[in-house]
Amino acid sequence: MQAAVTVTPARIPELLLNLATVRPVFLWGAPGIGKSSLVRDFAESLGLECVSLLGTQLAPEDLIGVPQIRDGRSVFCPPEAIARDEPYCLFLDELNAATPDVQKAFYSLILDRRIGTYELPKGSIVIGAGNRATDNALARPIASALVNRLTHVHLEASARDWLTWAESNGIHPWIVDHLTDRPDHLWSKPPKTEEPFSTPRSWHMLSDALHSFGRDLDEDTLKVLTHGTLTPAHATAFCGYVKIVRSRYGIEAVLKGDAPWPHRVEDRDLLYYLAESFRGRLVKELPAVKEHMSANGRQTAYRAKSLLVQLAEISVEVAQTVIASDADGNPVLPAWFLVEAARDMPRLVEARR
Repeated sequence: MQAAVTVTPARIPELLLNLATVRPVFLWGAPGIGKSSLVRDFAESLGLECVSLLGTQLAPEDLIGVPQIRDGRSVFCPPEAIARDEPYCLFLDELNAATPDVQKAFYSLILDRRIGTYELPKGSIVIGAGNRATDNALARPIASALVNRLTHVHLEASARDWLTWAESNGIHPWIVDHLTDRPDHLWSKPPKTEEPFSTPRSWHMLSDALHSFGRDLDEDTLKVLTHGTLTPAHATAFCGYVKIVRSRYGIEAVLKGDAPWPHRVEDRDLLYYLAESFRGRLVKELPAVKEHMSANGRQTAYRAKSLLVQLAEISVEVAQTVIASDADGNPVLPAWFLVEAARDMPRLVEARR
């Protein structure tokens, strides 16, 4: 299912309070962006126990129950996890990953709030969640009958919301500070190959690992941890950031001429990180139209071209990342600056092609 309108995690509690209390809701979103945590937190805020059923691990009889003979008649007895006396939150996680037979078994539970003769206690709520087929995750088509029984809410990752949460939930300060500077690294689209990718969940996993290793964490182990949890480019950038934190070697020193670009092979992750920071600074300070540039802007542009030349002498590949287009092929830096870069550094532009 494609999202026509998306919402950030901060809006979910209000939406669920007014939707889930009257009708079943389905939360759509990419893996690892916090759907399950949002539902559990919402249930807790209402004082309801959250009972999670994982669609991929269910068979129809797990919902309908098994038959028993009572007074000469067969009666289906729903499982203890569902048949409760007190109101609760029934969370149907990975609902769209369940088999068609399991999805059918959910019909009456979702719409009529009952399984056989058992009816959910008054005050109970039903919330489903799942990934989209476009996320390269296990997802089966949902029948129109089931689609029409749910209100659909599409969730998107929000760096602002996650950082607000992270600051009060013990996320490692390196991660909080890094993602404050690079919020675009919080989440990346799931790859088509089997490799780690960045999500709020994976950053949380990395935070737990950093806390576990403590101050004795060495550089090689950090690389293992980051490349085992994050998108490769994000892992490299984070390692570079940590090296800056530990060495107090920042982009400001390079811009002011107090320090050169790091040129050692073992400092390549640091070089990549500084190049990314350099690119971000240029995006922020260079005007779109050259004629609008102030005296300070002209000095920045002149210094930037000089630094690009120095960077290209160390690594054309790293220098190329500074002037590269975005993922959609659109220029990030002003066109006039790219033209001057092509004139002054033809070798760099040729490599870019």
